[in-house]
Amino acid sequence: MKYSGIAVKLFEREGEEVFYDPAYHGRTLKVFGMDEWPGKALRHLAGKYAEKDYSRIIFDTKGSFGEEGFDTVLRIQDTKPGGLDPIKLAGEGHFDFYTAATIVQTIYGLDRTLTEMLYSDILAGKVGSVPKALKAGQKYSEVIAESYTALDQLLYSGEVPELGQSILVNFGDAHSITLVGNAFLILAAAVEKRRKVMIGLNDAAVLTYTSAGSAGLPLLTNPALKRVTVVASEYALDSLLNMAGPVLLLYHDPDVQSLIYEASGVPPGPMRKHVCKGQGAFIYRTPETMEVKWGEIPL
Repeated sequence: MKYSGIAVKLFEREGEEVFYDPAYHGRTLKVFGMDEWPGKALRHLAGKYAEKDYSRIIFDTKGSFGEEGFDTVLRIQDTKPGGLDPIKLAGEGHFDFYTAATIVQTIYGLDRTLTEMLYSDILAGKVGSVPKALKAGQKYSEVIAESYTALDQLLYSGEVPELGQSILVNFGDAHSITLVGNAFLILAAAVEKRRKVMIGLNDAAVLTYTSAGSAGLPLLTNPALKRVTVVASEYALDSLLNMAGPVLLLYHDPDVQSLIYEASGVPPGPMRKHVCKGQGAFIYRTPETMEVKWGEIPL
């Protein structure tokens, strides 16, 4: 089989080299494994795409990803300003003002009418940040105030960070899952349009525990030319299993392996081989059939 220029080798199996090719297998690769295995796979794949001159954008909830080779390192913490105000980011050109308004809508539960009012006030120059929207004295201000906290204030405070070509977002010191989800949605919108980029999420399940985080996931996993997304997780959640794209199954509990095979449409029988430590099963669909390749994976 002939592979595209963005294919990366996963492992060898009985003399056969097994590749993941986003152009052939799907632009989002889902990686499931126990403990440190998903992170190891993400680091391995990020290195391969760096060799192909792809920029890398990594969202790391573990705080274990090395910082070398990144233009921008963002450390999202509960106690320090983050500079991630969506309205200010829109003003810096990272996305349009309507996207900023819909981010505020998603985080604070504004209805359609209030979102349009907020958007109108942003365009008119009356509201230049989320804290100003909170203090604007409008109906949307009341709704924002219902769930606005000091953590929100810190996330929006400070200078808007410069977002280089390769970005590491370190959530390792963030304990609020709400803060993590909000920051993930804002940054996902900021990098959604980028191409020739490999985007990595570890642990993807943690990033999507909130409604805001879940809203950020499709921004990065919609198929797009010259973009590869690797979704790595210890947790085989339906929201991750049901996404389109191939699966790299690493060592995990037998019942979790069975669940992943089942969700991937692999029929019972010898195709559902038990994956041991140091091994991987690459599961992918073609328009005609289902394929499973096994082998030793060099992590």
